[in-house]
Amino acid sequence: MKKEECFYLGKIVSKFSFRGEVLIKLDTDEPESYVKMESVFVDYNNNLVPFFIEKCSLHKSDLLRVKFEDVDSEEDADDLMKAKIYLPLTLLPKLEGDQFYYHEVIGFTILDNTFGEVGVIKSINDSTAQALFEIDRNGTEILIPMNDEFIDKIDREQKVVRVNTPEGLIDLYL
Repeated sequence: MKKEECFYLGKIVSKFSFRGEVLIKLDTDEPESYVKMESVFVDYNNNLVPFFIEKCSLHKSDLLRVKFEDVDSEEDADDLMKAKIYLPLTLLPKLEGDQFYYHEVIGFTILDNTFGEVGVIKSINDSTAQALFEIDRNGTEILIPMNDEFIDKIDREQKVVRVNTPEGLIDLYL
């Protein structure tokens, strides 16, 4: 399994017991959706390695307490600390309407209601307080905040994101 075929689910943040249990900090609004998983991919030495789950439960609402098969001691669990957890993209629930996953809109064209065609989304920057569309316009990078008030419509068939940005925002980059 390649990382491109997966989505980031979370990160192992600490050990929970001397029996090898770990706590996973989930990157989701619905942690309860992941309590019945049978397996996950762990980013181990830059490879996605499947780990099978013996038992799993929610811990303090957004942490997942997991006991992996063959991880039976604190030392085994130590080896997995800070490892990122992934699942196949096929397990993501389909979103409707104007909801979307970040990876889903890469390559879509941004059309502004006033400005017109802005460019193509090359990536999403979510390392800032406000996630940003990173748009390529003929070699010039344009950043547009992913604000619900700016996003008008997502057209998956035409691969277009329609936005309504404040006057002058796009011109700042040109």
